[in-house]
Amino acid sequence: MNQINTLPATDQAPYYLPLADEVEVFEAAYTSRLPILLKGPTGCGKTRFVEHMTWLLDSARAESARPEVPLLTVSCHEDLTATDMVGRYLLKGDETIWSDGPLTRAVRTGAICYLDEIVEARKDTTVLIHSLTDHRRILPIDKTGELLDAHPDFLLVISYNPGYQSVLKDLKPSTRQRFVSLEFDYPDVATETQIIKHESGVEETTAERLAVIGERVRNLKQHGFEEGVSTRLLIYTGELIAAGIAPRRAATASIISAISDDASVQEAVADIVDVILP
Repeated sequence: MNQINTLPATDQAPYYLPLADEVEVFEAAYTSRLPILLKGPTGCGKTRFVEHMTWLLDSARAESARPEVPLLTVSCHEDLTATDMVGRYLLKGDETIWSDGPLTRAVRTGAICYLDEIVEARKDTTVLIHSLTDHRRILPIDKTGELLDAHPDFLLVISYNPGYQSVLKDLKPSTRQRFVSLEFDYPDVATETQIIKHESGVEETTAERLAVIGERVRNLKQHGFEEGVSTRLLIYTGELIAAGIAPRRAATASIISAISDDASVQEAVADIVDVILP
């Protein structure tokens, strides 16, 4: 079954440090209800960005009627079907009742629907969103015969990681060209230091060392390691250190052993860690 997450109500925006003008572009796209595509490596902050923007937009419209679910996040995978997204009939006692899927729920209520790693879903699922990404903004529900007009506040956001895609798992031009595209990458050392410090609770010196490890590991392309370590894993390392685990052991668990099973890659990363961490 597909994983569906909602953004809990909070008085504080989810932490996010802008890298460029992505906040302004997202706000402008939302104003015109233009669908948005986020491209970038794993663990670089795409999901956190969507959560951050949802909070900002939801706070800005607090005076008006709010949707019941501000953000619906669906983690896409190869078994995700159009039925999972739209909905299905369920048996309840002696009755057969219709149950909306996450996409239909977002379309009805005016939520932001975030399809994470869209290329992992089946092709029929990808085609399903086409009618929501042009001037029509409609969702046909074949099983009920309904042609659902999107709520005025509805917005579709999708993401994928171009670095991991093959010819068989790529976003078709017919889909890609329906979206405003925002490109993400890992932050520079100074910015990543602040992120690690805030998210993990470690002191700034340790956070900076972890950020430097991240930068150097990402430069290991000559070893066949294309993406490097994610900001997420660096934060995990910081959290282990903050919890009392020795820095070298924390790095082994959350960086060296986590990013690859290739012994040569692990050895190269371990050499970097040994130089930077005490």
